[in-house]
Amino acid sequence: MPLTDEQHEQCGRALFNAVWALLEKPDRSQDDDEMMVHTCHAMYLHWSKVGKPVNFARAEWQLSRVYSVLDRSEPGLRHAQRCLTICRDHGLGDFDLAFAHEALARAHAAAGHKDEVGQHLKLAEEAGQAIKDAEDRQLLFSDLRALAT
Repeated sequence: MPLTDEQHEQCGRALFNAVWALLEKPDRSQDDDEMMVHTCHAMYLHWSKVGKPVNFARAEWQLSRVYSVLDRSEPGLRHAQRCLTICRDHGLGDFDLAFAHEALARAHAAAGHKDEVGQHLKLAEEAGQAIKDAEDRQLLFSDLRALAT
């Protein structure tokens, strides 16, 4: 049964939020971890039907976050790099560019690449200074502080 563009958009949003809920779940099980990966890829599938570059960048960011949290650095790095490439190719700055570097720092941390972590933390901080929305800026810097420790 084909879905409308609106249904794809609603599914993409709902799945993004479902992944976020799993990321924040304090007692996540191994089954939750697997569901989180599958849910995140399903979100990307829906965005691929109707999304714009910003949706793709954020989907790649979330995929990177999921894999990095699960200590699966190779796909974490690949999706973080894709996020950064989308930001650069489509002129996405502000929040999205800063979080692309945050994703790269997190994925490099999962891989044990200390020099690259520092490099991307610095780039994320620099990009974060340009975030106009104070709440978004605070969210970034909170994530960066957590990564730096």
